[in-house]
Amino acid sequence: MVVLSFQPVQFTTPKQLSHCKTSTTGYSTSVRCGISEPSGVPAPMGQQTKYNDGFFEKAFMTLFARKMKRFAAPVKSKNEIEEKKWWEYDYESFVDVSKRVMQGRSRIQQQEVVREVLLSMLPPGAPAQFRKLFPPTKWAAEFNAALTVPFFHWLVGPSEVIEVEVEGVKQRSGVRIKKCRYLENSGCVGMCVNMCKFPTQDFFTNEFGLPLTMIPNFEDMSCDMVYGQVPPPFEEDPVSKQPCFTDICSIANPSATVCPKLQA
Repeated sequence: MVVLSFQPVQFTTPKQLSHCKTSTTGYSTSVRCGISEPSGVPAPMGQQTKYNDGFFEKAFMTLFARKMKRFAAPVKSKNEIEEKKWWEYDYESFVDVSKRVMQGRSRIQQQEVVREVLLSMLPPGAPAQFRKLFPPTKWAAEFNAALTVPFFHWLVGPSEVIEVEVEGVKQRSGVRIKKCRYLENSGCVGMCVNMCKFPTQDFFTNEFGLPLTMIPNFEDMSCDMVYGQVPPPFEEDPVSKQPCFTDICSIANPSATVCPKLQA
């Protein structure tokens, strides 16, 4: 791996993130956005974190939900979710559409839908340009980790850049998601793995040419993203043997030793 020198860069907070709080401890910087919990941090395991989403967050929720809706199974009865206007979408709407995308699709088909949605949001030739701008170097991995914290908070909640070791080299190309909002709201292991972890890993590794490994912790719903680290194949990844959240997942199979959505 070619290693470039990495210098700290000072970013100006965009208006859309003005309601976020940035905290720095030593060399660790984290961004906390939209949490309305009195403690200012995600709720403990077993409790759902309350968020106060602003325009920036809802714009992304709406964009993704409407893009994914064309792949989603129809609702069984006409309701407000089908009738939502652009400005009416929220995180629950986004998660509901994600659940309907899973219906009737195999694990691989679900991942392919996410890939198509992500590609549809990019201008022609964007992956090739990304490869030119961000070849798989230490600098590129650290830079993308730094960008992940503020720009993906709407999807996963608060996170922070952490030091990780990639191929024997210590670098600040890791992102620790404190308690993943997507997993917390869906309560579904299959959605975490099929609709987030593997599609995101594949998109960065194969489309953008920058390896990414995501390591969810199903004990506390945290997750580590390691830019620069090549992800293992599904069969060798520990998540392939993960059982359901039987207490919180509406489609869980309590008798199954592995989440059924991971076996399809």
